[in-house]
Amino acid sequence: MGQPQCKRLPSITIKFILTNKYPQPNAPYDSHVYSRDSAPNTTRFEAILTSLLGAPSLSYASGLAAFHAMIVFLNPKRVAIGGGYHGCHGILHIMKKLNGLEQLELEDDADLAKLEKGDVIHVETPLNPTGEARDLAYYRKIADEKGCYLTVDATFAPPPLMEPFKYNVDIVMHSATKYFGGHSDMLAGVLAIRPDRAEKWLSELKEERLHLGGVMGSLEGWLGVRSVRTLELRVKRQSESAQNLVDFLAEKKAAGDNNIIAQSVFKIQHASQQPEAKDETSWLRKQMPNGFGPVFSLWLDSEEKAKRLPSKLQLFHHATSLGGVESLIEWRAMTDPKVDRRLLRVSIGVEGWEDLRDDLVQGLEKLREDGY
Repeated sequence: MGQPQCKRLPSITIKFILTNKYPQPNAPYDSHVYSRDSAPNTTRFEAILTSLLGAPSLSYASGLAAFHAMIVFLNPKRVAIGGGYHGCHGILHIMKKLNGLEQLELEDDADLAKLEKGDVIHVETPLNPTGEARDLAYYRKIADEKGCYLTVDATFAPPPLMEPFKYNVDIVMHSATKYFGGHSDMLAGVLAIRPDRAEKWLSELKEERLHLGGVMGSLEGWLGVRSVRTLELRVKRQSESAQNLVDFLAEKKAAGDNNIIAQSVFKIQHASQQPEAKDETSWLRKQMPNGFGPVFSLWLDSEEKAKRLPSKLQLFHHATSLGGVESLIEWRAMTDPKVDRRLLRVSIGVEGWEDLRDDLVQGLEKLREDGY
């Protein structure tokens, strides 16, 4: 006799399912067949993201895999893109070799005038590595005038900080490696599709993902489900701590006395430092009502100081990437040779912001003791 059927409810945590194939069902389109098409962990992760982002969502192997899939799907002749993550520019360079794709400068009016129907305006906001924001309503207006698609990389402002679909964005992408993952242990990307386009676009994107092969692994799906449970708690704390730290640094820099911040810091960049942040009726306050994000850039007054400061810190890790529970600081020129060599990208974790403040101060003081 077989065992009696267990009538208990499913476990609180998701099962860890690693298989890449499944027994052939009687109704194959109602079940998982092969993990390059769908799998339990990734499907559940996508369902949660659909709820979080307010639009049907697909997962990918990385943020760049998601960006590549988006460009292949939309197949524009031109893409207007500003500064930001150099990896996306690398994808566009590859596409230029394949099909002659033209890359335009997002903040150049003459370049924007070249856009035509079916082209793409791609806005990264907040921007990597500075943490500064861009006005989505402004670019939506241009996209409507030109008949272009508006796509947004919202990696630096995950829920609950920003809701891009309020601006009728066509596709929102995230590097889920960052805040959706949140623990520096997974690699993934996400595309969310504007709901009124989803019925047609989602099935086509899934079909193309099947052939392009940029599928997120089952382990990452499981890690993603684990991580998004604490997304709001983490992001709110990280954003608030970043704001406190930026305010402290800006105040000390403005004091102009003999303090170590005023002596060492050349510039601070963050959405909260943009002029619009002080106006409650501004586009920025409407676009980011719940905080300005956990990433900012710190410019020191010399390349040598910027290169050496990370090694003087005790709480900040000197590492690339961002979005984890630990605070990171990166001399950005190590991974992006085009940025100013005085720039440090700072990604705030969940530590107490006062401890991070004290760590930065002692690090700068050690540099001074060493003669820098």
